[in-house]
Amino acid sequence: MHKIIYSAARAAFFVFIIIVIGNIVIVAQEPLTGTWTASSKERSPQKLQISFSVDRDPNRRNESGASFDYSVLHGLSREMTQNGPVRFSIIRDAGTIECEGSFENGRGKGTFRFTTRPGFISEMQSRGFDFTKRSGDRDQSVSERLLAAALLDVTVAIADDLRSSNFPDLEVGDLFKAAIFKIDGRFAAEMAATGFPELKFEDLVKARIFKINADYVREIKDMGLGADNFENLVKYSIFKVTPEFLQELRNEGLTDLRPEDVVKIRIFKIDAAYVRQARAEDPSISVEKIVQKKISSWIK
Repeated sequence: MHKIIYSAARAAFFVFIIIVIGNIVIVAQEPLTGTWTASSKERSPQKLQISFSVDRDPNRRNESGASFDYSVLHGLSREMTQNGPVRFSIIRDAGTIECEGSFENGRGKGTFRFTTRPGFISEMQSRGFDFTKRSGDRDQSVSERLLAAALLDVTVAIADDLRSSNFPDLEVGDLFKAAIFKIDGRFAAEMAATGFPELKFEDLVKARIFKINADYVREIKDMGLGADNFENLVKYSIFKVTPEFLQELRNEGLTDLRPEDVVKIRIFKIDAAYVRQARAEDPSISVEKIVQKKISSWIK
């Protein structure tokens, strides 16, 4: 038996109807409206940066934005961003954003209307991702979460891919992370093949943030310096430890390094030339003494 609950939200755009069918909740969203601003960048002429703002009340605004290829801006070309009125749309799995306004010298502004795709919420719920529930600490309405999903191109296909990769306890926020950092089953499999089959979803997020991929892992492993520990790889990436740098240290005779030694050398900006000079003065000098020598040179 269908149970229909009518709920009036505090803001005009947040009026919806909830239909409960078994364990699936279908939410019919009213269109979300607001304003947009846009600007083109000379260094990325193929993209347009667009920000969307929803006025929730006189004292609070919700702003979000993204960089879009012109190919996804239906009805808008780069030439049209120079001057004149425009109407264009962004069609995504979560829904459609319809925009109108005007541009002048590469900068534009106007109003938008976002309409959720019918079925998106229920399809996500059937996969364990409930957009009707608050996610994390962000004070967003359902409509605003769906708009964010459209801007980041969060899709049902992403949800299917993550579920097929057997990540446990995923939430809606993880869909956004997957879309932002390009985390999918293929990346998880590539990292697993390098010797890290037990990485959690958050580990893969960390890997993307610090630009750790399968090639980097394999190259560090070839050097035999702590690549069996994922956190060592994170530290290496943070301090810009490259396979080339490790080879330079080896060429200068530092062949028995621990991961913490490598990190210290990077922190104190010790290069191969400095190691060569220190070992010329004392062929048996330790990494710790090389570091102390470097610190002393700064104090002087």
